[in-house]
Amino acid sequence: MYIGVDCGTQSTKVVVVDVEGEAILGEASRAHRLSEGDNGRREQQPQEWVEAFRGAFDEAVTRAGIERHAIRAIGVSGQQHGMVALDAEGLPVHPAKLWCDTETAAHNAALVARLGGAAGCLERLGLVLQTGYTASKIAWLRDTNPCAYRRIESVLLPHDYLNFWLTGEKVAEAGDASGTGYFDTRTRRWRHDVFAEIAPELDPTRVLPRLIDSREPAGTLRPELARELGLSPDVVVASGGGDNMLGAIGTGNIAPGIVTLSLGTSGTVCAYSPESVRAESDMVANFCASHGGWLPLICTMNVTSASTLVRELFDLDLAAFGERLAAAPIGAEGVTVLPFFNGERVPSLPHATASFLGLDSRNLTQANLCRAVVESATFGLRYGLELLGPLAAGASQIRLIGGGARSPVWRQMVADVTATPVICPQVTDAAALGAALQAAWCERHDLPLSELCERLVHLDDASLAEPKAASVWAYETTYARYREALALQHGVPVG
Repeated sequence: MYIGVDCGTQSTKVVVVDVEGEAILGEASRAHRLSEGDNGRREQQPQEWVEAFRGAFDEAVTRAGIERHAIRAIGVSGQQHGMVALDAEGLPVHPAKLWCDTETAAHNAALVARLGGAAGCLERLGLVLQTGYTASKIAWLRDTNPCAYRRIESVLLPHDYLNFWLTGEKVAEAGDASGTGYFDTRTRRWRHDVFAEIAPELDPTRVLPRLIDSREPAGTLRPELARELGLSPDVVVASGGGDNMLGAIGTGNIAPGIVTLSLGTSGTVCAYSPESVRAESDMVANFCASHGGWLPLICTMNVTSASTLVRELFDLDLAAFGERLAAAPIGAEGVTVLPFFNGERVPSLPHATASFLGLDSRNLTQANLCRAVVESATFGLRYGLELLGPLAAGASQIRLIGGGARSPVWRQMVADVTATPVICPQVTDAAALGAALQAAWCERHDLPLSELCERLVHLDDASLAEPKAASVWAYETTYARYREALALQHGVPVG
């Protein structure tokens, strides 16, 4: 039996996977609190991740009805980019700043300038620093809280931190490390010279975790934790990875020809590449995959986070929101939303706010506002899909994951907006499954990852959405209106 963990923005999920039986036997989750403040501050306490893991693990194993000695390995997926800065005792010197924190936008711009602009970033890192990456968070802490900064003994990512709690080892792997901003995604090595630009007082050989291969274990369980969890101390903890990388594994996106698109709190679009990619757009992140190769992707910051705000504004449950969404026509009778409630990464608008445009006395309805915010979140992902260029253009299928993927209306919308067939894996929370598959791949060297994916990644034929010609045409007009609004409001070129 193998345990997959996904520590996300809103909750930590745990699944119990039986590789031989080709089944998920149990799953559970526990919520996290998100602390939000002025200027785009978004933080969490790492201890909450630990407590959420404990609760979700116990419930998932109980639901699975298995003997705990049957568990062989644990894999951890984590929200990318978060800064977990620890002191000499292994305690956080500051709450973890998250991927969606935009308070550090000015620090990111300054770092990009010091590295020689986009060209300099590409030369040293293989990608261009974006607001939200770990690098600018460290620079921000140095400037705003020097006392905490001086106590730093190590800097980890969220999934690295959980691995540290599980094993006592401070390690990192290429997939998640790609999003730090001080890691060369082509050579899979820390860039100590770039780290010196960010934190000149910190010794990267001491502060940065040891890099391991994706198939190399982070370690085994700490004996005292093994006793607490009722597990063998020989249980392997896999390298783990970022949620996007393990979500790709959990959808079987481990070879060219498939696009994974996530309708989660944020939105991501990614496609596997066997080679490092130099995209035409600086907004495409040339990240490494967590199984070898690369996983170029784009990330938008407002998807279900935006739709949830509108749903809660009208005090609608999910069923009622779905009814309103279906009741409005394509284009929401002229209503356009720029849903940048959290700022935005793609396009690069970290200080943007949301706008509702085209409202009049006839189209101001709940249904139209619900429809418009979902359409706009989907248009943002199409914008990102276009930036991926040939990697996405050659895809025969989009595999849809995340909470929004449960909506038949939203699935059909994605198919029509992208003019591509869309299907969901049976497990739409794919990062936890991907973490379990990577754990099995790490612990069992007799099984290739492709075979593990064949055994456990099953597509839900009932979710298949084929693009409809009339709707594809209608969305072209609505998408053009969205792009024009982007140009007028924020200066983003139409095409």
